[in-house]
Amino acid sequence: MKDSALIARYGRARRDRALAVLEGFHALKHAMRFGAQLVEVVCSKPPELERLAGEFAPELAPRMLELAREVPQEVFSKLAPLPAPTHVIALAERPAVDVAALLADERAAPVVLLEDPRDLGNVGACVRVGAAADAAGVLTTGDQDPWHPEAVRGAAGLHYALPVANLARLESLQSAPRPLVALDPEGEPLVAAALPARALLAFGSERRGLSAELLARAQGRVSIPMRAGVSSLNLATSVSAVLFALRLSAGSRPLPASEG
Repeated sequence: MKDSALIARYGRARRDRALAVLEGFHALKHAMRFGAQLVEVVCSKPPELERLAGEFAPELAPRMLELAREVPQEVFSKLAPLPAPTHVIALAERPAVDVAALLADERAAPVVLLEDPRDLGNVGACVRVGAAADAAGVLTTGDQDPWHPEAVRGAAGLHYALPVANLARLESLQSAPRPLVALDPEGEPLVAAALPARALLAFGSERRGLSAELLARAQGRVSIPMRAGVSSLNLATSVSAVLFALRLSAGSRPLPASEG
């Protein structure tokens, strides 16, 4: 493929809802570890990729190095708005997500619902936290694509570790077989042990909070106890606090340490 065609291909991929752009080694590593169907891998410094793979993902190194195609640095620098400092970028197919099946999943794990999030890096951080806490999935509303390259970069490729999808309408939650619990500053102080293990946990933005419509649908409202004078937490910090409070209250065993 000619350099100009490759650059154009990556430009189109950033708007393609069938593809995910994996910027950097750790995004590629996690995507591969959790079963991504890779389309291609390109890098500008193969020895660096070999070093990183050997150190952080030795089980993936042979396949990763087999797939990687070298391109000149001046070409690589044009494949993303901010070239990955680890000198590797890849394309992968997005997995299909059956939202109804996710909501019906009987595993004792919550689903995170982000209402109309605006910061894509924050969306990615929430996905990363959800994967680490072994949540059942992450759903968003609004017009932002939770698989946008900025979100995938913020999640370090962990979109492949759990279902991640956008809901076109809140109405699709109407018959969800999960209790909807809203995180709301006016709610009762969070007692993790009292939350349903399969809750649908709804989070709004720091600035706007949750909509009146979603609050009206909630079966319960809880707040994160905070020091007086602190008005709010970052969205991903709030998600992290609640998910890990749930894990600790359930007496979960720590997840196995990752290779990096």
